[in-house]
Amino acid sequence: MKLKTINKNFSVCKIKTAKNIDLKNEFTFLSVTDEEISLVCPTEDILCDTTDREDGWKCFRIEGILDFSLIGILSHISKILSENKIGIFVISTYNTDYIFVKEENYKNSLKLLEKNGYQTDL
Repeated sequence: MKLKTINKNFSVCKIKTAKNIDLKNEFTFLSVTDEEISLVCPTEDILCDTTDREDGWKCFRIEGILDFSLIGILSHISKILSENKIGIFVISTYNTDYIFVKEENYKNSLKLLEKNGYQTDL
């Protein structure tokens, strides 16, 4: 399975309103629930006031379109990284999954996944 690196620095934020979010920017993930509005996007694209914010995330995605019947892909990636004390933050879209790790763990994460049969473009 191929993993595609996204060459950007990301932030995970809580915001008060989504009215100033430019959804035309690539890799902008917006979630609205009854408890919060969350924004994950390249750090350089944050143009709104945040109530909480954590910078320093890097991202890779599972390449291609994943069929909903596929089972265990995230579980396998998560297991490899958790066994090496690397936490993840995941966003799933209709097509695929985006895996975020802290910047200091990024290269090591990809190397660990390569050792376990994943192909990366690192």
